[in-house]
Amino acid sequence: MEREEIFKEIAIKTDSKIILIVIDGLGGLPSNGKTELEVAKTPNLDRLAQKSICGLSDPVFMGITPGSGPAHLALFGYDPTKYILGRGILEALGIGVEVREKDMVARGNFATFKDGMIIDRRAGRIPTEKNKEICKLLNQNIKEIENIKITLYPGKEHRFVLKLEGDNLSDYLTDADPQKENLPIKYTSPLKKEAEFTARIVNKFMDKAMEVLKDSYPANAVLLRGFSKLPKIPNMQELFKLNPLGLANYPMYKGLARLVGMKVLDSGQDIESGFKILKDNYPDYDFFYFHIKKTDSYGEDGNFKEKVRYIEKIDKFIPDVLSLNPDVLVITSDHSTPSLLKSHSWHPNPFLLYSKNLIPDKVQKFTELECAQGMLGRFQAINALPLMLAHALKLKKFGA
Repeated sequence: MEREEIFKEIAIKTDSKIILIVIDGLGGLPSNGKTELEVAKTPNLDRLAQKSICGLSDPVFMGITPGSGPAHLALFGYDPTKYILGRGILEALGIGVEVREKDMVARGNFATFKDGMIIDRRAGRIPTEKNKEICKLLNQNIKEIENIKITLYPGKEHRFVLKLEGDNLSDYLTDADPQKENLPIKYTSPLKKEAEFTARIVNKFMDKAMEVLKDSYPANAVLLRGFSKLPKIPNMQELFKLNPLGLANYPMYKGLARLVGMKVLDSGQDIESGFKILKDNYPDYDFFYFHIKKTDSYGEDGNFKEKVRYIEKIDKFIPDVLSLNPDVLVITSDHSTPSLLKSHSWHPNPFLLYSKNLIPDKVQKFTELECAQGMLGRFQAINALPLMLAHALKLKKFGA
């Protein structure tokens, strides 16, 4: 019996409520002997850890550095090695683009091209209003290539979504992005013969876009990655009998939540607004995914001090969350982003589960080393949702 069939059989609908707070990129590595979590003053998280069971979770497998897509899928109860998601579909769904079965989408950056090189992959992070103007210009000048309809949708700053509509489209393509500055334009290549037609369309679009944007410095080129079609994935209502709400600010995380069937609301620009929206909507749902991004951003910037400061800011809102009296509260991360590495890493995530249906372990502080001593040990993140469901009494006995 497959894992998903088991949950369809044993999951039950109840009034109990689960809150999952994902502090993006939370885990770190020691700088001057301590990680960001160890340096941060987190009295509320520490008190909560003392009443909880803790552990460390691996998003995929030990040693694998995950993208945000598979890392979140695992937390939502899905096998990240079974459902391979392109960044394009997440970005598209995140900004509300309608994607049909035949369509293909990609995540795009406006970039700066000079003297044969990409000198800035983000075009100086152009303002969002400028992005909208450029997308409108391209949509007016490039409507179709070889019977494939072309549409651009603006995101924030330099980001956009490209959607191709037509027959015989394939997402078996390499990224059309050199990934680093001071390298030439990189075109896409087909990974399978069936993708040769689509690769030709994409590369023609890139050339046409550069022609249209030749006077639009610094945003005079486009980079594309995460080519993807709409995946077939069962929703959380069907698998786990949940009525889920997702709260996020960035399009990708909204897209992930929509993909698994969550109702999605924008969490706003700060923690305060996010927690207010959580509180206002608390009566209407039974599963709440709340995404906090800035810890990851500071980690990628290598800004140890600001990551510490933001962890401390999050800590101050823990009493507000507990005042909602959730049946289960989980605080963890999708992946680690040590400031020392300035990138996602393979290190496991601190994991805390609070519920009245447990015996607390001996963990005293919410840190990487302390969580390693917790009752849950080190486990795969795909097991996080079953733990939440069990402690919320949302699972029947399996078997006779």
